[in-house]
Order: sequence, then C-alpha cells, then structure tokens
Amino acid sequence: MHITHKFLAVFIAFVLGFGIFILNGQHQNRGNAMGKKETKVTNKKELQQKLTPLQYHVTQECGTEPPFQNEYWDNHREGIYVDVITGEPLFSSTDKFDSGSGWPSFTRPINPDIIEEKKDYSFGMVRIEVRSKSSDSHLGHVFPDGPKPTGLRYCINSAALRFIPKEKMAEEGYGKYLKLFEKDPK
Repeated sequence: MHITHKFLAVFIAFVLGFGIFILNGQHQNRGNAMGKKETKVTNKKELQQKLTPLQYHVTQECGTEPPFQNEYWDNHREGIYVDVITGEPLFSSTDKFDSGSGWPSFTRPINPDIIEEKKDYSFGMVRIEVRSKSSDSHLGHVFPDGPKPTGLRYCINSAALRFIPKEKMAEEGYGKYLKLFEKDPK
C-alpha cells in the first residue's frame, strides 16, 4: 500500500508539473498578472542576451521547465548550485535528494537569508514560491513533504541554477563553501 501511495504522489507531481509547463507557455506574463512587482534587474534586454530563452522564461516570467528533461534533476556530483544571474550560492549537493518529481530537490538552502518565500496562488493552487533575493528571480517552490532533517522539499528549476563542481569551487571563488563537504562542518 505504501508503494501505491508513493507512485500516486510521483504521478500527481508529474501531471501537475507537465500541466504547469504547458500553461506557462500560454501565460508568458504570469508574474505581472499575479500582481508582482517588476524584477529588480533594470536592464531586461541585457538579461535576455545573457540568459537562454528557457532561463529567462523561468527566472523572469515565473516559468517552469519540464520534469525529467532539465540539466540537474539527476545530477549526483558534489558541488553547489548558484543563482544563474548573480552567482549567489543557493543550494548544496549535500542537501540534494531524489524526490521523484523530475526537478532538483533540496532539503534546505545554503543560507535561508538568501532566498525569499512568497505565497503563489497561480493555477488554482496555493503554493510557496521560492525566489532569489539577490536577483529577484523565480527559482521554484517549497513543499512540506521532504525528508528529515527539515521535512521540506525545495523543488527548483535547473534553468535558474548554475552548478559549480566541488573540484572547481575554489577556482571559481567559492572556496569558503568547501566546508559544506567536511564530515563535521563548522
């Protein structure tokens, strides 16, 4: 019976995710329709040139990428995930887990002060949206169905992230985050 419930949960997550993906293609300005302020980034043209169309859609228009068809959903390498726009460290592979949803999932951010959580009433649902404070970008959503120790599942779009492998962290200026990979980080 437990396996049936897990299968049902994964199936529902997939159907909802796919439905959101389809609907997002039809509602390009969803962020403004939800009464949100324009993003803090002032030069949209520059941002459109810097990001891929999918990255721009996800981060600036509250889009969602397809489940199981994104860059990091099945990434098992050690490292950190940073904001694709600002480079701000957001999540660590030490907190990543396979939720079966088809998107990268984490139990917590590296620092809770670097993200913002807002109620999202889109698509007839009530969810908690996760945004990067440094870029005011849409990252994904957080749900109360994750594993211990937090019980949370930060379901994040790969398109909002850039992965820095552990072996390149120091070289790219993220050396202070290597302590996350020690057995007993202080």
